[in-house]
Amino acid sequence: MLRMPAPVRGLGLSDAPRALEICGRDPVSNVFVAARILEGGMAGGRNSVLGYDRGGRAGLCWTSANVVPVEVSDDMLEPLAAKVIKRRAWASSLFGPVDQVLPLWDLLAPQWGPAREVRRHQPVMTMSTPPSLVGVACDPMVRPATVEETDLVVPAAAAMFTEEIGYPPYRGSDRAYRLSVGALVRAGRSLVRIEDGEVVFKADVGSVALDVAQIQGVWVNPRYRGQGLAVPAMAAVVEHVLTHIAPTVTLYVNNFNAPAIATYRHVGFVQTGTFATVLL
Repeated sequence: MLRMPAPVRGLGLSDAPRALEICGRDPVSNVFVAARILEGGMAGGRNSVLGYDRGGRAGLCWTSANVVPVEVSDDMLEPLAAKVIKRRAWASSLFGPVDQVLPLWDLLAPQWGPAREVRRHQPVMTMSTPPSLVGVACDPMVRPATVEETDLVVPAAAAMFTEEIGYPPYRGSDRAYRLSVGALVRAGRSLVRIEDGEVVFKADVGSVALDVAQIQGVWVNPRYRGQGLAVPAMAAVVEHVLTHIAPTVTLYVNNFNAPAIATYRHVGFVQTGTFATVLL
């Protein structure tokens, strides 16, 4: 049990096991925060995680560039929101389970609003069976990018981000962005199909924790869309992840992106929850 004199406090490295236990109540929904904890997000006195504990009820809130609630019930919302506002003047987004994110946003909005966009319904989709076992063909040309291909992956990743979020991932120097993309490439977690020196398809394994891998950054080069590449390419990604990284694969998708949802369903994903995202 997290020991704290007040209901909410910033957590440190010694609290990591209990924080991961709380994330483990719903490993699929909480994989992003669990992965950040495992990567050292609670070390160094940064207190990126706020913890609530009162009367045996415990929840968390990741508070960095993104704000992400974890197992937060209605009675935890106000004290956590007050602490988030005190700690941060701004964040780039708020995301997570819809029943936690939207009530939390209602409390943060007077200080942080208006939102640039509120995406209120994002299906969380999950699968654990390799596509090849259910008759879905995998694209043999999809593979982890090599370090030498980072210069090809960076513009593809930036194009995907811009298309998805509505603004570019960096302004001016791309150094910090290249470092983040390069880290995924070096870890073998950026999967690509490359033809004639051009990225045709890309998907990243953004978070891995608690036997779950979360896919993000799925992108088909606009010049190659409508050619039937997405399903076998995505199937290859899932096959690779289930074989080499984690026994469960998940992602979340905008409800208005009908082609993407159809692709994921064809591969074998089923909806297991609903997220919401507030873009600031």
